[in-house]
Amino acid sequence: MNRPLLVAWSGGKDSALALERLRSDPAWRVAGLLTSVTEAYDRVSIHGVRRSILHAQAAALGLPLFEATLAPGADNAAYEASFAAALARARASEPGLDAIAFGDLFLADVRAYREALLARLGWHGVFPLWGEDTRELARAFVERGHRAIVCCVDTHQLDGALCGRDYDAALLGTLPPGCDPCGENGEFHTCVHGGPLLGRTIGLVRGERVLREGRFAYVDLVEASSGRSGS
Repeated sequence: MNRPLLVAWSGGKDSALALERLRSDPAWRVAGLLTSVTEAYDRVSIHGVRRSILHAQAAALGLPLFEATLAPGADNAAYEASFAAALARARASEPGLDAIAFGDLFLADVRAYREALLARLGWHGVFPLWGEDTRELARAFVERGHRAIVCCVDTHQLDGALCGRDYDAALLGTLPPGCDPCGENGEFHTCVHGGPLLGRTIGLVRGERVLREGRFAYVDLVEASSGRSGS
């Protein structure tokens, strides 16, 4: 009998790869997605992707979405409280739910933090991609027809001009030595908008580009049908 679990959904390629892996594993049944959203900006935390695109992703995946809402500049205690509340809402929708999967790849300190937090909340973490070769994961993502756009670049680690590029074989070929091809060290983040997981392709237009905190380059992705632009 398969067990229900949530997927921590950033909207990017690693969470998509984790979801794909779990959907092919008969031991698990994905019951929903959980995402952190900075409410005042209506955007996915860290990635800076519009909330409307997040909702379009969830609809295209056919999965319920649970949001952990944060205020701008929220500290770790506020994050943990919002995360716990979102988990509680998910469990209320499906009693017995006690597992959440992450697309983490090799950062041991991040995994240890997640496992400690979940243990305090009576949950446990699942890490379906853990320890795998990130070059192979990146290549497989592209070869299986997943489509994503680089939505944020840490310009202290990577050329900000890569922000807004398609995450494809050409981009992987231009990444400098030392840059993880999955961006596991925070070099960049992505937004998935098409491919075998989604029931439809989400048409996206690249809008305004901004640099925040003197470091993080963002491109404002807008649904093609919305006709909106700007931050």
